[in-house]
Amino acid sequence: MAKRSHIRFLCKQWATVPPVVHADLRGKTAIVLGANTGIGFEAAQHFARMDVGRLILACRSREKGETAIERLNQATGYSKAELWLVDLGDFASVGAFVDQALRDLERVDLLILNAAAAARMDGLFTATNDGWETSYELFSQSGQQSSSPLLALLMLPRVLETAKRHNTIPRIVVVSSDFHFWTELEDKVLNSPNAFEILGSKEYCTSQIMKARYADSKLLNVFFARALSNRVREQPVIVNVVHPGFCYSELRRDITSLGMRLYEMMFAWTAEQGSRQLIWAAVGTPKGDNDTSNKLKGAYVGMADIDEPSDFVLGDEGKKREDKLWVDLISTLEKVDPRVKDVVAQCLTAP
Repeated sequence: MAKRSHIRFLCKQWATVPPVVHADLRGKTAIVLGANTGIGFEAAQHFARMDVGRLILACRSREKGETAIERLNQATGYSKAELWLVDLGDFASVGAFVDQALRDLERVDLLILNAAAAARMDGLFTATNDGWETSYELFSQSGQQSSSPLLALLMLPRVLETAKRHNTIPRIVVVSSDFHFWTELEDKVLNSPNAFEILGSKEYCTSQIMKARYADSKLLNVFFARALSNRVREQPVIVNVVHPGFCYSELRRDITSLGMRLYEMMFAWTAEQGSRQLIWAAVGTPKGDNDTSNKLKGAYVGMADIDEPSDFVLGDEGKKREDKLWVDLISTLEKVDPRVKDVVAQCLTAP
């Protein structure tokens, strides 16, 4: 498997970050997960400046979310932002969030799956309330087998309704990273009865495995976005996956390594610069191509353009891995929420 070199990664970090793109979002609805801080908060500010009709800041903490609402209002003058609580470490919370959205939101035009879990540097296993290893349940900066994919799938009927009722093309943006180039899943995982049951189990999550967990989760983000896109291909919806760059982040607030701090000082973008990539994935247009809908479906986005993901997800072998992971994901999520089965049957097609 070809991996992107570290030198190329650093060269991208030194490159000039393209300016943020703008779009007319009046009357539209955007949901941003993990919107109280970092690139999620900065993306929410950009949407606010585009006068989005409804802006939902999906956060775990009420206190931090309310602070984010105040900061956003002060920075942009936008007074319509709404705080909705969701804990992606709790399937019940995800279900309640979706229930609220289906009840209260007439349309969903932009769904930004940005909620994040910090990568553990000590190689230790930590479990959520539901028993899954943390980075895999949190999935949008985490894993493909649970909460963010669950939320995306359960929201899909409303997204499709939006497309048809308003003659528009909604977008679902999955946040990943170039870190996905630096890992691959073991045959032991891919050949197992259910890959996600192994990936989320304490028995599999040795200290060595856990050290690669962050990169693994980013790889799974890419697989999920491509798999979902392939199954809504005939629908007027864009699903893509974005690399926001290496940015300063509160996720690393507990990392005290001097080396990491120096690395950030030399190479990290600001959270605002990283958020520009999310905005481009949400409203941008590929250069020199008017066929935005098809070109952006399943695309890997970075530096305000379409990039190519790791060889591990491409080609015939990559497609086999994608299909295997999709089947295992759906099998897992159907046990979590029975609505998943109906969504797959009614909204998706074979790739």
